[in-house]
Amino acid sequence: MQRSRRTNPYPVTWEIPLAAAAAAVLLLVLGVHAGRAGANLIAGAGPTLPAREALFTSLGGVLNGHADAGLTGVSGRVAGPVAVQVWVAVTEALVLALIVRAGKMSLDRWGPRRVHGMATRNEAEQLLGRSRLRRAAALVRPDLYAKRR
Repeated sequence: MQRSRRTNPYPVTWEIPLAAAAAAVLLLVLGVHAGRAGANLIAGAGPTLPAREALFTSLGGVLNGHADAGLTGVSGRVAGPVAVQVWVAVTEALVLALIVRAGKMSLDRWGPRRVHGMATRNEAEQLLGRSRLRRAAALVRPDLYAKRR
């Protein structure tokens, strides 16, 4: 534990933040398509996902409310513009909450302001808690808890 406070084994560079930002953008793009798929599923068009090639090119159409943007061979009824926008907004809010929560957890675990050398709750209970005091009661207070002979 002490060693981790004195050395920095990996310097802070641009690769990790760039990878996190790229993952966040990809999750937001997939959230748009998941929202459209949810709207189309409720409208009766079935689960509709675009081809890989249309993943980024169809974003503008989906955000404008076109439920069939980037889809090929959609049969049946597709969702209306308002339904698509509502579903996309709700899905994006959930994805954004997930990204913020994951970022907070990762910064707490690996960030520059993390706590070094702290015991977990279970370790503290094992060393200092009531169960340990009860086991060591005869040693701590032999006048009260010593076994009588």
